[in-house]
Formats: sequence, C-alpha cells, structure tokens
Amino acid sequence: QVQLVESGGGLVQAGGSLRLSCTSSIRTFSRYSMGWFREVRGKEREAVASITWGSEYTYYADSVEGRFTISRANSKSTVTMYLQMTSLLPDDTALYYCVAVVTGSDWRSQESWRHWGQGTQVTVSS
Repeated sequence: QVQLVESGGGLVQAGGSLRLSCTSSIRTFSRYSMGWFREVRGKEREAVASITWGSEYTYYADSVEGRFTISRANSKSTVTMYLQMTSLLPDDTALYYCVAVVTGSDWRSQESWRHWGQGTQVTVSS
C-alpha cells in the first residue's frame, strides 16, 4: 500500500519559517513527480508547488512564489520531499497535503494526482 507521510507542521508567527517533509513509500523505479496542496476549511484545495523526479522543474502557485521552496531527495529505498516556507503569512494557514504521481497535464488540478497523504496542519498567527 502506498503511503505518503507528512511532518513538520505547527504553529508559527507571521514572518516566521517552517519546513514540511513528506516521505514516500512508492517504489523509486517509478520516477514520479510530487507536490504539495493546501486546504482551508470550507474552501477548495489549492495547489502550492510541484517538483519533477530529478528536480529539473519546479512549479509554484503565484501566492507562494519567492517565499516557498520545494525540493526532494531520492535514494534507492526512499524518497523525501520538502517544502521550505519562509515569510509566512496568516493566509498560509491551512492543512498541507503531500501528493505524488501526476497523471494529468495540469499539476494544479487535484484530479491530476494519484496519491495523497493525510495532511499536516500549518497555523500562522498574526
């Protein structure tokens, strides 16, 4: 069973930083893209960032461009993806989901991603 496990969420003051991690149990021979989405209760999930297998390409939502950095480390047995978040704003408060294996053409679409983690909460206080 595929597992994506997020960690690193928490409470931080506006202007602060957090680093989220996601560990994937998907077999590495698949060479898959990964990404992050976030959800605020009552609103549609928003794509945050995406990264290709070899980190050749990274993509960001306009709302986080220049403040967030996505990266990943691929080994023979595990894959770990990170989201370094800086200059955090109260509007960044959300449940952050790790996603993997994009099957659609639009990384911003929820329907394009096959696997989802359980989410980690990020709360930014003003």
